Amino acid sequence: MAAVIDASIDDAKLAEPAGSKRGRPRWLTAYLYILPALVIMLAVTYWPILFQVYMSFTDYGLRNLRFDAPAANFVGIENYVNLITNQVAQIANFNFWGMLAFNLFWTFSNVIFHITIGILIAVLLNAKGLWFRGVYRAIFVLPIVIPTLVVATVWRNMFDTDYGAINQGLAAIGGIFGMSPDVFHIRWIDQVDPPVSWIPLPLSYFALLITNIWLGWPFMTIIATGALQSISKEYYEAASIDGASARQQFFNITLPLLRPAMIPAAMYGMIVTFNLFNLIYMVSGGGPLRQTEILVTTAFRLVNENRLYGLAAAFGIYTMIILLVLTLLTNRITKATESYV
Repeated sequence: MAAVIDASIDDAKLAEPAGSKRGRPRWLTAYLYILPALVIMLAVTYWPILFQVYMSFTDYGLRNLRFDAPAANFVGIENYVNLITNQVAQIANFNFWGMLAFNLFWTFSNVIFHITIGILIAVLLNAKGLWFRGVYRAIFVLPIVIPTLVVATVWRNMFDTDYGAINQGLAAIGGIFGMSPDVFHIRWIDQVDPPVSWIPLPLSYFALLITNIWLGWPFMTIIATGALQSISKEYYEAASIDGASARQQFFNITLPLLRPAMIPAAMYGMIVTFNLFNLIYMVSGGGPLRQTEILVTTAFRLVNENRLYGLAAAFGIYTMIILLVLTLLTNRITKATESYV
């Protein structure tokens, strides 16, 4: 019997792997499988990136788009220097560092709200004895499936000063307390002066924040709900026996065990919010006076409104580097890729 088993093992060692042909090296088969994906990635992803790097060192413009056009002039790092020194005369009130600071603040302020509200709603929906739990979860998912462009258009109309639902709703509530409707003639989008004197943020920022909170927390709720289902009830039973309160169980059991799922979700949300072009372009248009402009909306203006392709390419490289550094720093601080096993 042992001899038969040894013979079978020897035959298995000598047999070629499934799918390979006699005479073809095994490594060649592997390369043939990945070759189509590699060709597509080179054509669709890596070649455009390399061409963008080339454009960023030239004065590439509209005249260079034709096939028979002469090559763009090499300008070295001039585009990069002009951007960080705010020498972009084609865009009024251009301030690279101010825009970057707002972009980062916009990103982190939104993601904090998304995670906090998402976890709280997920915990509430996970409570014992809650009726119509599935209905609530289905309703809360709706903001995710609606296109951002539609959401932005609806909220832009709701923030309208004269006919928007938000001002009219506030006026109706104020009328109950005898307040004049003129008090609620709020210019959500185009008011230049900040509503709070010691906070240098325009009112349109808060309009954008409200809109993006409505848009972003359901995704975090879905992630948190899935993570909550994986937490063993034995932890809570043991904590109850030891006399731990609900608050102690939340901070010492729920939150630590949600961390492996929420940190990657937060990093994804951070990248999406950092590049949230549709919402800002459609709701505030970057206004007033470019106070809510972010990097990607400015890159869009450089390309589509000013046709400064070389400058826009350098701008895109800056954006890519900033996002890369931000991701690496966040990954290092939160230890998102460490093993939790």
